[in-house]
Amino acid sequence: MNLESTMTDIKPDKESSRAWKRFKTNKRGYYSLWLFIILFGLSLFAEILSNDKPLLVYYQDSFYIPILKVYPETTFGGDFETESDYVDPYVKELLNTDNNWAIYPLNPFRYDTINYYNQQPNPAAPSSDNLLGTDDRGRDVLARLIYGFRLSILFAFALTIMGITIGVVAGAIQGYFGGRIDLYTQRVIEVWGSMPELYLLIIFASLFEPSILLLIILLSLFGWIGLADYIRAEFLRGRNMEYVKAARALGLSNRAIMFRHLLPNSMTPVVTFLPFRISGAILALTSLDFLGLGVPPSTPSLGELLAQGKENIEAWWLSMSTFVVLVGTLMLLIFIGEALREALDSRRG
Repeated sequence: MNLESTMTDIKPDKESSRAWKRFKTNKRGYYSLWLFIILFGLSLFAEILSNDKPLLVYYQDSFYIPILKVYPETTFGGDFETESDYVDPYVKELLNTDNNWAIYPLNPFRYDTINYYNQQPNPAAPSSDNLLGTDDRGRDVLARLIYGFRLSILFAFALTIMGITIGVVAGAIQGYFGGRIDLYTQRVIEVWGSMPELYLLIIFASLFEPSILLLIILLSLFGWIGLADYIRAEFLRGRNMEYVKAARALGLSNRAIMFRHLLPNSMTPVVTFLPFRISGAILALTSLDFLGLGVPPSTPSLGELLAQGKENIEAWWLSMSTFVVLVGTLMLLIFIGEALREALDSRRG
């Protein structure tokens, strides 16, 4: 008897193929997925798309790559031994004299670059130099949106992975073993879930220096509880099925039954809620940054831009551009989540 064929009553490859076909029939979710992948992929190359350093410089028959290496101003005929300021009109003129040339990114500003040569007071309105204007410190809004979008997505991915890992392990142990383990763990979860999360974040923000790692650790301590309930229910339902009883009779270990056979059949709630958990993590980071409890002030953040928009009501470009990026991202994730939910519904043809 083939043990693997005995352990499960479904064919994962066939089911995955059917689910993918059902997902593709939802055009809104399908195109949202590709658009989200493209936008996130572009944001991973933010240093190439938006930077105050040239991608490539040709000066006096030699090539230089300032985006990868630091060059003093004297390298290009300047006066100082310090790092070249490629936003300075004097340095730009040096790089474009005679046969010399420089290739700049599409947006020639980094998230922390201050445009000292802008003629308007900060926050400055959109112009040909700063397409989406500047914030109250003279930093380019478009650059901060690009870097902030990448930071939000990476933060959401990290928080989601940690939350799923803890939730799956806790729910699997509860549902599979049941009895006192399930009872005691449920009591612990009820007590832990009643803790005031926001107050704890405020306390830790006052005790420790704000950082991305600290936020991920603190939020992941609470983000697994809801998922653990779903996994627990799936394991409670699946542990009494025939293929699980057959596995026990054939001598498979509890670990093998839990994570090789029960878990793949219990992943529907995990996959279905994945986009919604990511969108929730993005909202959590944005909210904390808006309240000043998130990342350090110099870090590019959507929440920090929204806070600036609140403080500078007349600078509509701050709140409007951030609102479009945030809402657009959440809409894409919601459309993907709805398509996943329909794709994993086996009742659909």
